[in-house]
Amino acid sequence: MSKTIFHIDVNSAFLSWSAVKILKEDPDALDLRTIPSAVGGDVKTRHGIITAKSIPAKKYGIQTAMPVVKAIQLCPKLVLVESDFKTYREYSHAFIDILHKYTPLVQQVSIDEAFIDLTGTELLYRHLETEKEKFPLSVATAIRNEIRDTLGFTVNVGISSNKLLAKMASDFKKPDMTHTLFPEEIEKKMWPLPIGDLYGCGKATSQRLISLGMRTIGDVARSDETFLKQVLGEKGGAYIYASANGHGSDIVENEYEDAKSYSNETTIPTDISIENYDNQVPDIVRWLSDKVSSRMRNAGVYGSTITVSVKTGNFKRHSIQTGITDPTNSSDVIYETAMQLMDKLMKGPQGLFYKDETIRLIGVGASNLDNGEYRQMSLFDVMPASGQSNVSASSGSNLTRPVISNEKREKLDAMTDLIKKEFGKNAIVRGSNLDNKK
Repeated sequence: MSKTIFHIDVNSAFLSWSAVKILKEDPDALDLRTIPSAVGGDVKTRHGIITAKSIPAKKYGIQTAMPVVKAIQLCPKLVLVESDFKTYREYSHAFIDILHKYTPLVQQVSIDEAFIDLTGTELLYRHLETEKEKFPLSVATAIRNEIRDTLGFTVNVGISSNKLLAKMASDFKKPDMTHTLFPEEIEKKMWPLPIGDLYGCGKATSQRLISLGMRTIGDVARSDETFLKQVLGEKGGAYIYASANGHGSDIVENEYEDAKSYSNETTIPTDISIENYDNQVPDIVRWLSDKVSSRMRNAGVYGSTITVSVKTGNFKRHSIQTGITDPTNSSDVIYETAMQLMDKLMKGPQGLFYKDETIRLIGVGASNLDNGEYRQMSLFDVMPASGQSNVSASSGSNLTRPVISNEKREKLDAMTDLIKKEFGKNAIVRGSNLDNKK
């Protein structure tokens, strides 16, 4: 039996949720969703990177992970607002709760999107049908209306028989729309799209395919799979060929499996070279490290291997990793280790910058996970506080700053999580960031 799968995606989630909160507090306030606006960075100093943008801002070329300075150059009247993760979590939970009213098969894939499986529920939702809308369109309309009317923000719903096509459909015209993309509609609705619109086809891959004359998804779908594997690698070529032909999983998992690793990556809007590396990379690596660390702490796991990966101008992925003696989920440790790896990978004697490469994508990850039972007790964990200040570079070690014990670091991280949960992400600003902004 063919499946009925929805992909529900909040329109400009962080921006929308910030806008809804502002309008609740002041009904006469300007709706951020209707103007060029963005979330991220330091609103006062205008440093950092963009983490979300409104649909009008997108028209100016503003993208996620773009430096705030660059975004303001593209749109001088851009309105910036601070992140508010307490509000985002509240709206995310409310959004998922509504989906659970329609089916128990809900697979949340991020804070603002989820798949649901409605296979075999036609009779259950017959009361929602109208002369103009039959199942499953009628159910999608009901979901969109309930979310908009009760929570104040809009979603797009994509409908198909597998998750890939449902995801593709939800990315069609926005906001507050329902779209279908069933197998019989692929040739008409999906194949004419630019290859870069194919889910899972990154900028480097799409540019590589365009250079070979394959500009649309249909061009790739009608190409030779063996050739694609030769060009993109065995796994990459197989995935792109299958996806372009509409093949994907139809299994909606309502339970998470234990992760084997935690990682986050982002595509850079403008290539990074050795000239702008120092100005842009630390902020991006810090952002990625914070995201990885937060997910690990929520799961209660520690990693003993830190990995950094990049995609470069020759469309290849490069990675470097290192083991650490004491497993961690500390944002500071992950960041410091990741920056050391980045510097070695890009700026070292055999670094990629010396091969005239540029950076298109950056990823940070942690693996070799455990629940903390194998962590070592540090020397500084058993030292009295007064003794810690005497252990520095003068002792013959390589330390160049005061050492924080594992216990104190974990307490600081826990306190940071709590404060951010209660007062928003920007309630705490790192001293190093302030130094950079002087």
